[in-house]
Parts: sequence; C-alpha cells; structure tokens
Amino acid sequence: MRRLGIVTDAQHQAVDAARAQVLAMLEERQGRFADAVAWTAWRWNPAWLPLRLSQPGPAC
Repeated sequence: MRRLGIVTDAQHQAVDAARAQVLAMLEERQGRFADAVAWTAWRWNPAWLPLRLSQPGPAC
C-alpha cells in the first residue's frame, strides 16, 4: 500500500504501533482482551452484513 501511495509512511508507522500495542495486550490479557471467557464465546451473527473495503479512487 505504501508503494502504491495509498498509505503514507506516517500512517504505516501508526498502524505498526497500534498492532504492537494490541499484541502486547493480547499476551498480557489486558484491556479489552482481559476477559478470555467472553472472547472465546463470541460468535459472528449471521444476520450481520459482511464488511466491504472501499475501492481507492484514481491517483491524482
């Protein structure tokens, strides 16, 4: 995505930092991931519509 110019270096670095934070929370069972029982019971609701990614517009 960076090579195509869709994502800037700053955006890529922000995503990397967020990913590292989430992985640490998962490992330490902290934050939203503290309640492992609740997460293991979670199931996708078949009535929910699938998410769609938007298509990027033409390059400027």
